[in-house]
Amino acid sequence: MREQNRTIHTLDEQRGQMVTPESTSLSKPPAKRRTFLGYLALMGPAFVVGAWQFGPGNLTTAVQAGSRFDYTLVWVIAVSTILMIFFTDMSVRLGISTPTSLITSIKDSLGKWVGVLAGFGVFGITLMFSVGNAVGSGLGLSLVFGGSPVLWTVVCTAAVAFVLAFKNVYGIVEKALLAIVVLMGIAFIASTIVAQPDWYRSLEGMVPQLPPGSEILIVALVGTNFSINAAFYTSYGIKENRRTQADYRDITLVDTIPGIVAPGIMTALVIMVAAAVLGKTGAEAGTINALASVFAPLAGPVGSMLFALGLSGAAFSSMIANATAGGTMLSDALGRGAKAGSAAARIVTGIILAFGLIITLSFQASPVALIVIAQSLTVLIAPLLGILIVIMANKRSVMGDLRNKWWHNLFGAIGLIAIIASSVRLITTLVG
Repeated sequence: MREQNRTIHTLDEQRGQMVTPESTSLSKPPAKRRTFLGYLALMGPAFVVGAWQFGPGNLTTAVQAGSRFDYTLVWVIAVSTILMIFFTDMSVRLGISTPTSLITSIKDSLGKWVGVLAGFGVFGITLMFSVGNAVGSGLGLSLVFGGSPVLWTVVCTAAVAFVLAFKNVYGIVEKALLAIVVLMGIAFIASTIVAQPDWYRSLEGMVPQLPPGSEILIVALVGTNFSINAAFYTSYGIKENRRTQADYRDITLVDTIPGIVAPGIMTALVIMVAAAVLGKTGAEAGTINALASVFAPLAGPVGSMLFALGLSGAAFSSMIANATAGGTMLSDALGRGAKAGSAAARIVTGIILAFGLIITLSFQASPVALIVIAQSLTVLIAPLLGILIVIMANKRSVMGDLRNKWWHNLFGAIGLIAIIASSVRLITTLVG
């Protein structure tokens, strides 16, 4: 009997030791320093966002900015990139902190109708982007291989649909877009070396100014480079990769900042090359041939091929990311799942791709103008998404320790003012 009591007492002591704070803390593995491959594994969500930003609409509006207004609009890219980093960072922290997806969390915190409205808002923006992606894919591939741009638009759309039919959609998209962004960066750096822009004047272009007649183009540049809908989607990538608060600092250094800065640098380089080449003659990039000539100042056909490959890569990468994001977030808003591979997400993805193809086939007379108009219209919906990101990032019950600090809110307010001003400017210009 005594032996039995001793055994029971020993078991009780062991159970008590198991629940002490000291033993609980010891059960957690100590933090380890990441290897180089470990840092590379964190890269992805922000680069998906960057690939979405740097589509044919971005490329087209950048070329027009440089050819029509020289280096004077470089500042728009610099400001947009800084603001984009802050909004993407908010979305990263939301992806880490929220127990569910972002739109589901919005429905739980602010009301179901708010989340549904956000989902349809993102869907509307992706429809606009799909037009530029469809147009750009056909134009780029026709320059590389010859033939009808319309035919190549159909081929590219079908290829994207095939890629998005795989089970692990997000994983495939993330890896493919990382590679494409790297290749595009190399192509545009090479084009800049060939064109030899005026670096001093490009620095002068960092001073904000509004050349007469640049209003719609500035709105389009803001719509493509300060892409709040793309920032909004970052939280879904964070959820797909199951990132935690312990990963946050490293994510910021190896994914958020480089993933957003990379397309900003590429856009600025395109403006400078366009200013160096087309700006000298006063020509405007109103046709695809004029766009191609931007990259053929000294390299001839090789330069044109660089541009064509860059345009095709931008269109293909943006088409994949755009359709995936739009399908995922509308599916989430409708309560049909927040995964890219869900049945509802696949259906919506197909609708987005089909819309871009149909509009492209219907309006073939002025493809470059169509891209610029479609990109500028996205800023009409973006303010809602920006406001929701800032509100959710300030909710202590949702964010905990990752809640916005004062500097996050400062840049958040500046970003909201910028995007709302762009929307107002677009409306007054269209009405006028």
